[in-house]
Amino acid sequence: MTAVQYFHRSEVFALELGGKFSSLQLGYHTYGELNEARDNVIWVFHALTANSDVLDWWSGLFGEGDLFSPKEYFIVCVNSIGSPYGSTAPEGLDFPKFTVRDVARSQLLLAEHLGIAKIKVAIGGSYGGSQALEFALAYSGTIDHLILIACSARETAWGIAIHEAQRMALTTDSSFGQAGGGQDGLKAARAIGLLTYRTSEAFIETQSEEDDRVDNFKAASYLQYQGEKIEARFNALSYYYLHRCLDTHNLGRDRGGIQKALAQIDCPTLCIGIESDKLIPPHLQKQLAEGIPQGQYTEITSRFGHDGFLIETEKLTHSIQDFLAS
Repeated sequence: MTAVQYFHRSEVFALELGGKFSSLQLGYHTYGELNEARDNVIWVFHALTANSDVLDWWSGLFGEGDLFSPKEYFIVCVNSIGSPYGSTAPEGLDFPKFTVRDVARSQLLLAEHLGIAKIKVAIGGSYGGSQALEFALAYSGTIDHLILIACSARETAWGIAIHEAQRMALTTDSSFGQAGGGQDGLKAARAIGLLTYRTSEAFIETQSEEDDRVDNFKAASYLQYQGEKIEARFNALSYYYLHRCLDTHNLGRDRGGIQKALAQIDCPTLCIGIESDKLIPPHLQKQLAEGIPQGQYTEITSRFGHDGFLIETEKLTHSIQDFLAS
């Protein structure tokens, strides 16, 4: 495990919607060595509540012996703006609203700082895929291969409605907005989200009872457990603002619409759908592949729904290997 590194920018960072940060900090991890040709860079965009330690949360795809090994590649993963893991993040409800486009633009500054002018593979799933799309447009001509997993060109009404339900849960906690507050609301918001990340089939298979109990159900305990896990490692303000950020995702905004924006992506792109994904269904990845000039679509099976992009690393490895080989 490598230590988190920090990029500091003392100048004002202007935001898309008119706000600004007086300065910018990004926490990030790197693994491996940049080769002499400087052409072995893998740039990873993390999921919503993940951090920049991609070898920890995406093992099976990233790590020694995996498809993306630090022995072969120089791997970079950056904590998103708003994340509590080292980047500029909210400390109260006066934090300016930021967009996915702002997040991608901040990472361009880090790429410049690191002297990276060429990226072999840019990859992200879910929120990471939204970042990767924006990054690909902002960094046009410098990415060899783009891999998008379980994401869409625009946040859907379904996704925004789920996020609003989560924000309602957050704000019903009377301590929300205070330093260290809102953690009970965070647990409830996470439980709402988890129901959309998984499938009913997975819950029935893994959380059903084998006796005639009338209380202390496995399914209820599992949600409580997941709530306690997020409470221990995340905070309510970051959860609130990151979901607001995700709501802004619209690749076509100020670009003449989604189709015109997708047509500007100039590298071979693999779009991977998960057949059981109820949060961001596969037809949305098919739309990406159809709109990107060099887009390809493939689909994996999983009983884990949207979370399959984190869990089904063996299936993802096979799909990505085939894509890179072609």
